[in-house]
Amino acid sequence: MNAASECDKVLLVQAELDGELGAAEAAALVAHRMQCPICEAAAAELARARALIGEGLYQAMPEDARARMMAQIGAQQARAGVTDSSLAAPSPAWGLAAWRRWWSSAASFGLGGACAAALALLVLLPGRPNLADDVVAGHIRALQPGHLEDVASTDQHTVKPWFDGRIDFAPPVKDLAAQRFPLRGGRLDYIAGRPVAALVYQRDKHLIDLFVWPAVESAAQPAEPTEGHGYNVVHWTQDGMALWAVSDLEARQLREFAEDWRRSP
Repeated sequence: MNAASECDKVLLVQAELDGELGAAEAAALVAHRMQCPICEAAAAELARARALIGEGLYQAMPEDARARMMAQIGAQQARAGVTDSSLAAPSPAWGLAAWRRWWSSAASFGLGGACAAALALLVLLPGRPNLADDVVAGHIRALQPGHLEDVASTDQHTVKPWFDGRIDFAPPVKDLAAQRFPLRGGRLDYIAGRPVAALVYQRDKHLIDLFVWPAVESAAQPAEPTEGHGYNVVHWTQDGMALWAVSDLEARQLREFAEDWRRSP
């Protein structure tokens, strides 16, 4: 590879797709990819490869087939004289990193056992959290010191232009101080595999994160309250944007915030 085709960030593209980057790192990388054809091409190639793999491999397995497969893994281990407990078939609750460590050790007991282990990986890995879980996780992550705001301002005309050039859309930013939901600022975040705008509001001592990104469907939809991990979440679409508000505010007040936002020009 010559110097003209190199980029010192291209190795981060795989880490981003594996979910190994923090929200700020992932958002910064996506912004970089918008200006870097090398990293953008690498991301597209990896995405195509994953799509091809995902088309036929990730299928549900009946419980009886799962039991037979795990029995085969145990038989392979017994024939190979495996006694190390680290090679025991991993449980469904294991994360991807633990599976990788187990795979490195288990590969030593032969190709047959390795193939059975590969099937176990496809069947037993837990499913991806739903979008509401991602939103709550993003809010909790942002509550750590120093992570809440990239731009701190109560002025919507300062916060809105701050996003220019950092994401590929213009998020609507509204001043709800008159409704007792003052704006505090905003930041870049990373939800559901893409960079998003996070607007920070407040009601008394309660912080509200409003995550914004382009909606798949442009038609307006009403606010839909839900709850997750002790936080209330309200989701709606408006003017071509998907909006997710999350806070430890009581559900009634968070719904009020959503309605005030929808009515505000």
